[in-house]
Amino acid sequence: MDINPSNTTGSVNKLIQELSKLPGIGPKSAQRLTFYLLRAPDEQAKILAEAILSLSQNTRLCSACFNIADNDLCPICFSGKRDDNKICVVEQPQDILAMEHIGIYRGLYHVLHGAISPTEGIGSEDIRTKELLERLKDSQVDEVIIATNPTLEGEQTSMYLHKIISPLGIRVTRLARGLPFGTELEYADDVTLTRALEGRQEL
Repeated sequence: MDINPSNTTGSVNKLIQELSKLPGIGPKSAQRLTFYLLRAPDEQAKILAEAILSLSQNTRLCSACFNIADNDLCPICFSGKRDDNKICVVEQPQDILAMEHIGIYRGLYHVLHGAISPTEGIGSEDIRTKELLERLKDSQVDEVIIATNPTLEGEQTSMYLHKIISPLGIRVTRLARGLPFGTELEYADDVTLTRALEGRQEL
């Protein structure tokens, strides 16, 4: 049963409304989370609030790959232990989490923050393709692995990247078709993602 806003306190209703705006959180889930936090120790609620504030106040984009970072460089770019001859191009920062979870890729990343979608008015200039080209010029990168999602938008982006990168003489590969069309990278299971990476193909 949905909670009638008139029957709840302003603070409870406000949190329910804000939580229900989050992806995957409907009104009922928002209610459950709100009343869980209401019963939780004050310290737990304080830690959660501080973590949310820290997320908005202290995070930025990595100056090299545009992943989420706390400092100028994200931990991957800063480590100095990665194979800087390879760059894996993904659509969103959460895609890096999926790739890192399988534990076999040791190169660097580049986050586009979107995909080309003419129907939504998103062109190549609206995602970080220009920054990718700047990274590749005069670099020692010998392979760019395109790991955009296997969707229409991801395929359009992949073809565009191949078109602009190939003239640089850099090998361009694409994750293998182990990923079903229409699947988002962050939701792929480890086995499927591992096979897709190991079986990547020349474009």
